[in-house]
Amino acid sequence: MSFTNFLETEILDHVFAGAAYTAPSTKYIGLFTAISDGEAGSVTEVSGNAYARQAMAFTTSGATTSNNAAVEFPTATGSWGTITHVGIYDAATSGNLMVYATLTASKAIASGDVFRVPSGDLDITLN
Repeated sequence: MSFTNFLETEILDHVFAGAAYTAPSTKYIGLFTAISDGEAGSVTEVSGNAYARQAMAFTTSGATTSNNAAVEFPTATGSWGTITHVGIYDAATSGNLMVYATLTASKAIASGDVFRVPSGDLDITLN
């Protein structure tokens, strides 16, 4: 996953300039059908048809943090399009996109489908 300009700036300001940064207590995964500029947070997020960001918790080991429980989105009541990317936000709606990534395999979501992320399948690594 890649950090957005928002999160990079927050980390730099916190570590090197002493500016306070409070990590969000709850992080939310969002699904995207396209990204025009992930660094700037310019994405096409799914909307409508029962879509809603889902809370996601993480466990860190070494230089990697991973989701510590499975996440299941609501059953789609219509097409969500083809999911190509995911991102982690600091709010359930609006908010700031912090990290984003391209899925290993895109997934078309039609009415009646459920998008799931198994426990441990979403990794964020610093190297």
